[in-house]
Amino acid sequence: MSDPVVKGWCPGAHRPMVSGDGLLVRVRPWLGTLSDFELRGLAELATQFGNGTVDATSRANLQIRGVAEGRLPSVLEGLDALGLLDPDDGSEARRNIILDPFRAEDDPQIRISQALADALRGAEYVDLPNKFGFVLDTGCRPRVLAKVSGDIRVESNARGLLVRADGAPAGRPVEDPEDAVGVALALARWFLASGGVGADGRGRMAQHLASGAKLPADLIGTEMPAPEAPRPEPGPRAGGLAVGAAFGQFTAAQLTRIADALAPGGALRVTPFGLLFLTEPPAHDVLSGSDLITAPGDPLLRIAACVGAPGCEQGEIATRQIARRLATRLPGRIRAHVSGCAKGCAWPGKADLTLVGRAGRFDLVREGTARDVPERRGLSHADLEQLFGP
Repeated sequence: MSDPVVKGWCPGAHRPMVSGDGLLVRVRPWLGTLSDFELRGLAELATQFGNGTVDATSRANLQIRGVAEGRLPSVLEGLDALGLLDPDDGSEARRNIILDPFRAEDDPQIRISQALADALRGAEYVDLPNKFGFVLDTGCRPRVLAKVSGDIRVESNARGLLVRADGAPAGRPVEDPEDAVGVALALARWFLASGGVGADGRGRMAQHLASGAKLPADLIGTEMPAPEAPRPEPGPRAGGLAVGAAFGQFTAAQLTRIADALAPGGALRVTPFGLLFLTEPPAHDVLSGSDLITAPGDPLLRIAACVGAPGCEQGEIATRQIARRLATRLPGRIRAHVSGCAKGCAWPGKADLTLVGRAGRFDLVREGTARDVPERRGLSHADLEQLFGP
């Protein structure tokens, strides 16, 4: 088995990524929000130019799968008509901002996100790594985005707003949203100036701090953010409805059904948890019979699985069939991850149980990630049946 290729960048619309089933065209909705018109249009593009499926990613984006290279111009034209296309690749890549999808309408993160997106178009931020991102989790309640990947975090506690470098335990208190933007951008400039970006153009804040980089005195945090919240599940919450699909992959038909279900004045917010959040609950049960997950407790919610082979060119085994079988056999609150290769894209963090594809078989990792040393190697499907039951 050769090592999986870590490309060091995320796909976009202007710069899609080649996968085993065609191009991945990632769409970054403004403020993580779509109207019924935009959602319906995205579903139509997936049907007409892709393979009819759309992934909800861990960065709160949506990506159209299976786009043939010759059809990319038509997809970009369609996204532009929907108002979902950045002017160029650079501004798209740097607009890597994740908002709390369950926020109140008057939450300051809206102003913070808009100001950050405008500022990050500036030339002084052009060298930020493609994966470098901002997480806005400013509701004064348990932090829903605490485990979501990001490098500069705008959070809060009972006393107000904080800006925290990822990897640092405490955040720097700020006076207001404008102050938060200024401190967040100062952290980004410090990261660049202090050698946070390697010769390969990659770099993350937590790794930079762990390597010994010291924050300047005016950016050191003194306040702890609010506690963490449990991982969100489908079902009613915050006055709306969170809806899921197996492994975070929605069909175009499901997206159209969700668009039809949006209440007047409501909107759809994309979450980094494989869920879509309708800001107003549907007036009628229009989502029934769609295979969408609309309530907590579904066993598929406890297992993450990438698309695997043959959909991913780096996948060394098919993943989702075995993941579906495992889901009903896992005891209690066990969280599992089935990865087609050692990159672990579907669940970068630790899981209770991780199966990693290797040359048509699986390696088994307990209490770790897909990159960790396995407890057992080369397991066949028959071996898995013995371990977890038929």
